Amino acid sequence: MKRILSIVCIMWAALASFGQTTRWTDVTYANDTLVGHKLDIYLPDGNREKYKVVVLIYGSAWFGNNMKEVAFQTMGRPLLDAGFAVVCANHRSSGDAKFPAQINDVKAAIRFVRAHAGEYRLDTMFVGITGYSSGGHLAALAGTTNDVGVYRVDGSEMDIEGKVGDCLAFSSRVDAVVDWFGPIDMTRMENCSTTKGSDSPEAALIGGNPSEHLDILALLNPMTYLDSADPEFLVIHGDADPVVPYCQSLFFKEALDEKGKLAEFVTVPKGEHGPVTFNEQTFKKMTDFFRMQAGMD
Repeated sequence: MKRILSIVCIMWAALASFGQTTRWTDVTYANDTLVGHKLDIYLPDGNREKYKVVVLIYGSAWFGNNMKEVAFQTMGRPLLDAGFAVVCANHRSSGDAKFPAQINDVKAAIRFVRAHAGEYRLDTMFVGITGYSSGGHLAALAGTTNDVGVYRVDGSEMDIEGKVGDCLAFSSRVDAVVDWFGPIDMTRMENCSTTKGSDSPEAALIGGNPSEHLDILALLNPMTYLDSADPEFLVIHGDADPVVPYCQSLFFKEALDEKGKLAEFVTVPKGEHGPVTFNEQTFKKMTDFFRMQAGMD
């Protein structure tokens, strides 16, 4: 946990300041007062009537419930410069609520975006999603669970869509996903082969020792839900990542390839958990992918 927080702090300290842009901050997407249920909306500089959307999810090992501004500062500007409205959403932390609360929140934020598109000049004919680290996991999970409601694995059943907020008549579907070094298969997080222990972030997320809850780990795994109707994915991971093992994205690559849903897999040589992996070339990979998927090129 200390290593993850120190990496976030280093990233924050190194960020350049951004110019003024049209934005709405601390918008409540769940009709309550929780900080974990707020989002920010940024529009590109320009006079277009409306803008296609990318939802951006922060990484925090699922420990954070108010890091939406960090997410924007990390990769918001490339998305804005590429012509997208950027929606940075908070979600409840693992300390606030256990899984599936986090994916329920992400889906509620997407439903809110569609319900209030006219108010915020959003073109929801295209809604992409991206995130890094645990945010990459949630982005990937959002992409593979389009139209998934209640889902059962062995003895465990969870409502993946959830009923957060008052925009339930709207869709939470996403049209394209960029996963930045997200954890995927929690049964293979330790040395790429076994579960981690009861002091791990995933243990906090599910509320128990991972090795004793393999059915819940399956429900947490985006690969569980993969099918041919899913959107296309771009996956980016540094091969020197000290936090989320590089093999996690290799596992995901193989599964996406099998379903024909992998647009590209980008390995960043010597890329770490943010540093080196975040760079001008990988940001361009992300924006080019979203522009192609949105029909903007």
